[in-house]
Amino acid sequence: MSKSKPHVVVLGSGFAAFSLAKQADLSLFDLTLVSPRNHFLFTPLLPSTTVGTIEFRSIIEPIRIACPAAKFIQAVCKNIDLKKKTIRCEGSPPETKFVLSYDILVIAVGSSVNTYGVPGVREHALFLKDLSDARKIRQRIIDCFEQAAQPNMSDEKQRQLLHFVVVGGGPTGVEFAAEMHDFLEEDITKTYPGLSGKVSIVLLEAMEHILNTFDAALSEYTARLFKRQNIQLRTASPVKKIEARKIYLKDGTAIPYGLVVWTAGVGPSDLVKSLPLPKDRSSRILTDDSFRIPGYDDVFAMGDCATPKGKNFPETAQVAQQEGKYLAAALAKKIKGKEVRPFHYRHYGMLAYVGSNRALADLANIKGKGFSTWLFWRSAYLTRLVSFKNKVLVIFDWFKTFVFGRDISRF
Repeated sequence: MSKSKPHVVVLGSGFAAFSLAKQADLSLFDLTLVSPRNHFLFTPLLPSTTVGTIEFRSIIEPIRIACPAAKFIQAVCKNIDLKKKTIRCEGSPPETKFVLSYDILVIAVGSSVNTYGVPGVREHALFLKDLSDARKIRQRIIDCFEQAAQPNMSDEKQRQLLHFVVVGGGPTGVEFAAEMHDFLEEDITKTYPGLSGKVSIVLLEAMEHILNTFDAALSEYTARLFKRQNIQLRTASPVKKIEARKIYLKDGTAIPYGLVVWTAGVGPSDLVKSLPLPKDRSSRILTDDSFRIPGYDDVFAMGDCATPKGKNFPETAQVAQQEGKYLAAALAKKIKGKEVRPFHYRHYGMLAYVGSNRALADLANIKGKGFSTWLFWRSAYLTRLVSFKNKVLVIFDWFKTFVFGRDISRF
């Protein structure tokens, strides 16, 4: 590490942090990334991995390979001393502890799952934030079918095991329900023919409509499509509590289940909660228009864990990616002593997969839906994957699924 160049420490390895690292001019500063995850994850395709449409390693890229000029440390930041300009970390294994100093700090730790204080969520539901979550879901789906296929299993028990509940009608919940439908329609009917008629999927949403950030016509189209796909959609149905085999709604309804996937919302990480910094109602760190935290000239925050004061950017990959690219350029200008202009977010639209080879595209001038939009959805995500390797792997995964079906092995 050069003593003549400032040391920039970036906390995180998501879209914001990764975009900054890829775009950074490392002739001007030394860069260290600190994250408990040693890879970048292309989260828009994460729901596809839960049922084997895409394999897990096809949508990740190791940080050390993608950003070879930067230094990477696999660790969790536990505390930030803003006065001494140091961070306290726990490595892997947790017994490894160290303190790292910085000249410039960028907080891009993302968000965590928001359970809204609903009892039983952390004990009984599975989340969909990381590859480890997707793997647990995939294993649990197969477990449910294998248990239901056991001899002398009652019809009632089979239907309970094969009742899959998705909580949250945002893009992640909708896409997971859609992937589940495709899995059941295209693979389970062949591999578990005696159980296919006993499978059910229900999507619970606390608000009046699903996909509230999308155009209303696209939301209504998805609701109609789900009805044709036999995905039960229950809106205005907030969850009261979750027990080992039943989920209870606030209207008193009790729903038996074999699997509950919670995609209802995001909240602040433990680190962000602990920081004595100004925050908005969602506990996101408030910054100025260049992501600098007021009162700290050398501390910045971006991505899902932060927002410029007076703005309410959506917590999406495209926002975080643009912020990371902007801050890489802004840091270069700051070090050179040049003027830094405010960040300007450009909204390119939203995409979502809704099953049966159909997708949605909510763009500035186009509101697309159906098969042709699905082709656009696939091509758009394919071009945004990080490396050529990822692109090749995803193409082969799609081809393999089309020809051979999804793998149902449990290991």
